[in-house]
Amino acid sequence: MKERFAKYPFRGNAHGLTMFEVTHVYQLTPPPPELYTVNEYIVAAQTWNDLRFFAYFLHHIEPRLNRRVSNFLLREGLDRYDPERFLDYKQNCVLAMLECLESYDPYKGAEFLTYAHHAIGNALIQCRMMEESGSFSSLDEYKRVRSIAWLYNETGKSKGEVVSDYAQKEGCSEETAEQYLTVARLNRNHVPLYVTAQDEDGEETGEDVTRDDSWNYAAILWNGTQAEAVQAAFEKLTYREQRLLEERNAICMTCGRVSPISKRKSFEELAVMFEGSTASGAERAYRKAVEKLTVLLVEASALHAVRLRRKSVKRTKKKIAAAVYEYQADCDGEWGEIQFDFVSSTAEIVRLAEWDTMVSKMFAERAIKYIRACDIEHPPQKLLFAF
Repeated sequence: MKERFAKYPFRGNAHGLTMFEVTHVYQLTPPPPELYTVNEYIVAAQTWNDLRFFAYFLHHIEPRLNRRVSNFLLREGLDRYDPERFLDYKQNCVLAMLECLESYDPYKGAEFLTYAHHAIGNALIQCRMMEESGSFSSLDEYKRVRSIAWLYNETGKSKGEVVSDYAQKEGCSEETAEQYLTVARLNRNHVPLYVTAQDEDGEETGEDVTRDDSWNYAAILWNGTQAEAVQAAFEKLTYREQRLLEERNAICMTCGRVSPISKRKSFEELAVMFEGSTASGAERAYRKAVEKLTVLLVEASALHAVRLRRKSVKRTKKKIAAAVYEYQADCDGEWGEIQFDFVSSTAEIVRLAEWDTMVSKMFAERAIKYIRACDIEHPPQKLLFAF
């Protein structure tokens, strides 16, 4: 008889938070009294020494704050749909604004959000620093590491030239600059340190750094404990598969250099490189190469992977209301089964892969979290993703 498990909220976090909740945490019911401008709430909070007006201020600017947090997470290559992480970053921004509230002078002409813009940026970077694999003595040191990492990646210069340029620009010794660059190159989350795109409002975005890969290729490569496994697996691929991965990910497996994401080849360009292929054919070949390398790395115990295949769907009014997926842990063994209800936003583990309540449950929870982040109007039929 099939063993059934308790339903999981379609959220993927330990505290049962949803993205709707964390993006509406400062919304008040009933709405706060209307003032002529949003900045007047800050002036009132200072004048009357009443933080209720600061809460009214947060009610109105929350969508803007959500957008800035979301853009930052996207630029850094992090999961924008992880409610707990999103809330952590957001709360840190609010704390930064509270600190700015004490020193803000409305009579100098700048609005409060303009005045607090830099502090909010530092709050986001501080959260990111806490998640890095490296250890940093201060936020200033971490920002210097990010700065030289961006310089190294964008200019295309040699290590010695970058160290010299940075030392001259910042007024530090070349030895110090080299230490910063060494930390940047060895840091696990290598690629996200580089990009500093901004939108027309001056807020950080990340549209040009999104990847269609199912795993962070550069992060695995630059993790010293796994670099040998990556290189060994890479050498087992065919020459065509190697070129597809290198050109599409803008990375050289010979020297380990990661180029700006803007330098990666499009599928149209890859099709030209391999005569007789089309853009769609190049894309299929690339994805097969990614999957093959992923499987090789799983076999080498360098990472874990979940294979998913859609078993059935239930539609109502031309929309998918529910779906049943089978999943496989680490590309081997018996398949488990998960039911998704997109109407009630819940997921239920019907059967664990390998009937293993200790290990494969982790893979099931990863699968639930992954499907949660997908477009429920077009859920994938089959896929393989690594973590």
